[in-house]
Amino acid sequence: MPTINLSAIAKSYGGGDYAVKNLDLVVPDGAFMCLLGPSGCGKTTTLRMIAGLEQPTAGSISVGDRVLDSVEQGLYVPPEKRGMGLVFQSYALWPHLSVRENVEFGLRMRKVPAPERRSRAEAALKMVHVSDAMDRYPSQLSGGQQQRVALARMLAVDPAVLLLDEPLSNLDARLRLEMRAELKRIHEESGATIVFVTHDQLEALTMATHVAVMNQGELQQLAAPMEMYARPANRFVAEFVGSPAMAIVDAGPSPAGLAASLLRFAGERAAGCSPSAVGLRPEALRLGPPPAGAWSEPATVEAVLPAGSSWTVRLRVLDTEVFAVTHTPVEAAPGDTVTCWTEQLHLFGADGTRIPAWDNAEACA
Repeated sequence: MPTINLSAIAKSYGGGDYAVKNLDLVVPDGAFMCLLGPSGCGKTTTLRMIAGLEQPTAGSISVGDRVLDSVEQGLYVPPEKRGMGLVFQSYALWPHLSVRENVEFGLRMRKVPAPERRSRAEAALKMVHVSDAMDRYPSQLSGGQQQRVALARMLAVDPAVLLLDEPLSNLDARLRLEMRAELKRIHEESGATIVFVTHDQLEALTMATHVAVMNQGELQQLAAPMEMYARPANRFVAEFVGSPAMAIVDAGPSPAGLAASLLRFAGERAAGCSPSAVGLRPEALRLGPPPAGAWSEPATVEAVLPAGSSWTVRLRVLDTEVFAVTHTPVEAAPGDTVTCWTEQLHLFGADGTRIPAWDNAEACA
């Protein structure tokens, strides 16, 4: 499948409000692209425009040299001629058809001969590990099994692009984890291009090869998952990606308290940058004696929240509440004073854009 290219895409439903605004996005061949963002950010609308279920108000969508949508040229290719498969949030399985018949449904509509239908359906069900249930009905399956059948139905028609609209949101925690691993395996085995919509950052970070963060209809950042986590492009991405969220302290014209302490530590790296805010990742905030050259301050423990393999600690540092995440047992109790420290900060300018001072000490020179 050639590269999918969205150029200056916009979508309005009237009234002057835009669900998607001037979106430029490239989905490479074979990528697992995740559209990530809060509810109402335009990610599902973008997916539906790629699928052909919605037509853009402006811009164009092309696959390689083939134009699927172009407002300027007046071109529109209907969904059934795009060579794409769409899996909805709801499983949308026919209750009166068996699992095998549900998977064969798309092939039957394409008038594929019966022997080939059967072999392709069985191969797809084997890929998603539900081949032992092919003669059952959807009502006899668990939620995770039904989701796998919906995926198998799309895989059976061998689409060049698989479009997934929050398909895991109806599953419990264990099944969600299982299906994340399953989707990643399917992507690696099939080589299909996948565009996946979710508001769950953990799904994006664990499965995707590329993540596009959206907010209010606009693309905020496009990057590899861990690149986005380590170097968020702006404050929105910094606060949205990561759990617990990054603590961002506004400096203001006269920094005081924690902001002043952090900016003093930034020192020469922030010279000439005029950062208006400083961010602290909870995972980068440590407790105990600091190493030489690290930022440190005394902190009051307000709560210790064990989570099995990790501990989240709520701290009061000077005038600000922050969180620290550690994978070693926390001996302190609420009310105790501990030393917290870090060697990594995130600096943001007045427009919210990240200042790459920690990537390159000369970035602000």
